[in-house]
Order: sequence, then C-alpha cells, then structure tokens
Amino acid sequence: MIEYPKPDDDEEQGDDCSCDGATGTSPTLYGDARAELRRRDFAKFLATVGGLTAVTSLTAPLASTTQVFERGYEGPVYSDGIHLVDGEGERITEGRLSEGEHMTVFPEPRPGIEDAPTLLVRYAESDYGSDISEGFTVSGYAAFSKVCTHAGCMVSDREDDLVVCPCHFGKFNVLEGAAVSGGPPGRPLPQLPITVTSDGFLVATGDFEGPVGPGGG
Repeated sequence: MIEYPKPDDDEEQGDDCSCDGATGTSPTLYGDARAELRRRDFAKFLATVGGLTAVTSLTAPLASTTQVFERGYEGPVYSDGIHLVDGEGERITEGRLSEGEHMTVFPEPRPGIEDAPTLLVRYAESDYGSDISEGFTVSGYAAFSKVCTHAGCMVSDREDDLVVCPCHFGKFNVLEGAAVSGGPPGRPLPQLPITVTSDGFLVATGDFEGPVGPGGG
C-alpha cells in the first residue's frame, strides 16, 4: 500500500489548501489524482445502477403484455357439454354477468387445456350485429377465444365494446362477432358456441368455430 506523507503538526493548514481564492476552485476529498479516480468509479457505478433500473422498468410491463398462449394439446379445446368456469374453477351461472359486462372464463379441466382463456360477454340480444354466428349466443351471452389471431398474445384491454390486444393494439368488436376493427390481426377471434343447461349453467355446445391463436387463414 502506498503511504502518502502527512503534513507536519506545526504546519499551517492554510498553506496546503487547494481552494485558493484566486483560483476559484472548490476543495476536494483528495488533493491528488485519487480524487479524479474516485469520481470516475462513482460515475460508473451510478451509470450501471441507472441502466439496470431502466431495463427493469421496461422489462416488467413487456413481460406482462407479450405473454403468448402456448398450446401443447392438439385436440379440441371445448366440446359439447363442457362447462365454463371462472379462475377459481366455479361454474358460470346464467345470472353471473349483467348486460355490458365481460369476464375471462376457461373450459372445465380437460387434458392439457385447463388454462385456455375465453372471453365471455353479455349484452342485450338486440345489440348484436349480423356477424355473430347464428345459434352461438344464449341469454345475451357470447364467448370468444382471448388469444389474439395476430401473434398469440392475450386480448386483455377494453375500449367500450371493443377488446384490445396490448401487444400490437389489434382491436375486435364483440358485438360484430369479434370482427377486426383495427390493428394487424387478419381474422376475428373465433367464437365459441354456448348454451344454458336446465340447471342454469353455461356450457359449450362444441369447439371454437376457428383455430385458436395466429394463423389459420
């Protein structure tokens, strides 16, 4: 370790001060090159911390908005008689939603597709346009896949009667059969045929009318 000379006890401190009024400079912690080295190291540290903070702030929202549905199971997602359930596994009753409300539902557990997300909406029957598939709605309910047909991200945002994919801002009109109303998707969200059972639960009467996710024409 290099030892630096200390001033003599009887030496006046003012003689060694680097803050001479004529120079206008401020005193530093060290009077030699060590001060500059310390400043450079500290600046590098701040830059590193700042960079890491910036990456984290960008990564967190991107991770949530670019989640893509990975479907390993190649069979049907729904079939006749499969109940619609909420995130807690509770079956959906006919009175679950009021007109204008939306929620995410899933097929009651089946091999490999327990987490297949489905958008369930309810409106007055007269609000639906001609693009809703005939026989696919019941008691004002309609259901669609939540997997965007552009890149497979989750359609999770809402603008009035439109649902929006946060990845590339594809927009779908649920009153018009989830037809594309903006953005890059090339086809509507596939609709799910549903009905109400005699004991008041919503069930599918078949699978989605088209392939889930991107592709499929």
